[in-house]
Amino acid sequence: MNRQVLWLGTMTAAALAWTPPGHTQEAPDAQALADYRQERKGAADRTRRIIFNNDGDDHLLSGETSLEAFLAKRTTPLLGSQVDSIFYCTSRPMGMFIHDTDVGDALTMPHPFGPDRRNIVGDFIEQGTDPLEVMVDFCHQHDLECFWSMRMNDVHDAYHPADGPEPYFSTFKREHPEFLFGTRADRPAYGAWSAVDYAEPQVRDLVFRVFQEICRDYDVDGVQLDFFRHLVYFRTVAEGGVATDEEREMMTDLLRRIRAMTEEEGMRRGRPIVIAIRTPDSVGYCRDMGLDIERWMEEGLIDLFVAAGDFRLNPWEYSTSLGERYDLPVYCDLDPAVRSGASGTFHRNSLEAYRARAMNAWSAGAAGLHMFNCFNPHRRLWWELGDPNELRRQDKLYFVNVTGRSGYLVAGQALPGGERYDNLPSLHPQNPLRLPADGTLEVPLRVGEDVGAAAAAGREATVTCHVFASVTAPPQLSLNGTRLIGSTTERNWFSYPVHPELVRRGVNRVELSMSGSEEAGEWGVEYRCDEQPPTPWTGRRRSGTEATMQDGALLIADRSTERGSYLYYSYPWNISPQGSAVVEARAKVVSGRNTIIVANGVVEEEIRLLPDQVIAQHADQSHAMDTTDGFHLYRVELEGADIRVLVDGELVIDAPGGLTHPAAGDRNTIAIGAGSSGETGAALWEVVRFRPVPASVFDLVLSVDCPEPAEQ
Repeated sequence: MNRQVLWLGTMTAAALAWTPPGHTQEAPDAQALADYRQERKGAADRTRRIIFNNDGDDHLLSGETSLEAFLAKRTTPLLGSQVDSIFYCTSRPMGMFIHDTDVGDALTMPHPFGPDRRNIVGDFIEQGTDPLEVMVDFCHQHDLECFWSMRMNDVHDAYHPADGPEPYFSTFKREHPEFLFGTRADRPAYGAWSAVDYAEPQVRDLVFRVFQEICRDYDVDGVQLDFFRHLVYFRTVAEGGVATDEEREMMTDLLRRIRAMTEEEGMRRGRPIVIAIRTPDSVGYCRDMGLDIERWMEEGLIDLFVAAGDFRLNPWEYSTSLGERYDLPVYCDLDPAVRSGASGTFHRNSLEAYRARAMNAWSAGAAGLHMFNCFNPHRRLWWELGDPNELRRQDKLYFVNVTGRSGYLVAGQALPGGERYDNLPSLHPQNPLRLPADGTLEVPLRVGEDVGAAAAAGREATVTCHVFASVTAPPQLSLNGTRLIGSTTERNWFSYPVHPELVRRGVNRVELSMSGSEEAGEWGVEYRCDEQPPTPWTGRRRSGTEATMQDGALLIADRSTERGSYLYYSYPWNISPQGSAVVEARAKVVSGRNTIIVANGVVEEEIRLLPDQVIAQHADQSHAMDTTDGFHLYRVELEGADIRVLVDGELVIDAPGGLTHPAAGDRNTIAIGAGSSGETGAALWEVVRFRPVPASVFDLVLSVDCPEPAEQ
């Protein structure tokens, strides 16, 4: 490979204009450029049923470390599937890569996160190749398209412990800490501290040089600018504002430079280089971020648009109509449900759920599907999702909302006020909707197929509407104005048979009411801890934690002080901040810090159970006692801003007006658990119950079960 070392920290104007030997920067012939652009348009419009976005972590291998083993991990098994394109990401946090590079750092050090995973990048470079070159060669040998993908502000380096190895922290970042949004100790309001500020010219120059090096040294079919992973590009936004016109122009100018460079390099090699972007699916949201995507489309700076990621803001038709306006193919991104994928017997990451999501995308006019953070090459979805005709014959699960909340990438947590751009229904186990006692709750449900037409053609499916609600009798339910009857019940799931012809292709109107139903008894929810917490309780086990049954109780324990080690189970009780509520938990402390957290969407309190005392953390009151000598009944009473704590019927904490601490992330939950990042804890829990719990709908799913195909 013909490369020169570029040190961007000391780049001169001459260096920025550098062209390698044999290259010129003369203006191309007008007709040749027009012919090139026509050829590029044809390349952009080629068929891509499924795009497999590979994050490049297949460079970490256990056992054999050959080229064949590398390809077998994620790539070779895809042959014969509906995957037409592989978008291969070799970028790590800014300035770090897993391909051979002179612009940044090549990640060749042994990987520090497990002795069973060997980083093969250095081995491949010694052999005269690297993961990207291997991937490009493989794809072209098998008539697959290969794009290079760059995560435009990856921040995985923000999560390593302060005293641990930081393999992703690049030379560029070490030499220019002033370009970062903050430090580990001084973090920004939005985004991660290790993100870089694109307002800095040297940041944009580095990014340009990276793309230039790729287009000169690798025979890629195109490049992808992945702006979704991770969000926040300007310090203005990180500090709580929105991007300025000047900042948007900076990013647009970077796109212009990359477009001009790809045309020069594409014409030099005699084959076009296609440009794809991935961003949130809202023009307004992106503009506030500093990404003027509609202007990019107007100026012809991009060729493909990949819409959305692990959150989505609009129906797919919003993005496909935008693409139609500017004659751009649009690919719908199907990220997995990162949190709360399971909802009882229904799972958002199941094959049936993926089929339904794919049908909705195809129905909206998608050019194809973009699969992100989905790496198992043996899953059946690679052989099914790219053919809408075949999908119509398959079982599906249509959810009202698939992705729900997803860490800091929630729209309003990456952009100040970003939730104002959210135009999708929010029903999800993490975001239950109240079922009014004397009214109707209307929920839109999008279905991407004409189920009735299939029935008329003799392929009648079994269609069922499933509702998960905190009531003891079935709610009254109507679909598109027709009441459904004959429901069955299993653990707060109410299932209603649906005649296929009632289902519309597009948005269906589901109406629920409490008429003829009753709420739960004296306690809205009572969890007797003789099993793992059932849905809609949610919890994430981490390293050093456990939740096991012990002597008829649930042991929740955190035995580690590593960052992120704690274990809590939460229930979205959805209470009113102005009302009253009561929580009772019968528990025995074993050791350390154990906590009952009550939050009403506005404020919250932590009732900490320590071996020698009970503390209302934010109200700053405590009661000395031995919490380890047996099981005690802890009762927390909320009344507006007042909070009281009783132990075995005795009032031990009384804090009028004590509820003042802001609820983290506007959460409205009750949670029990143990420990924290820097502390340990363990307790046995026998029962947890609380009231009032407004009648809530936690989930709504339409299952379409197709008949087995007749034997030929």
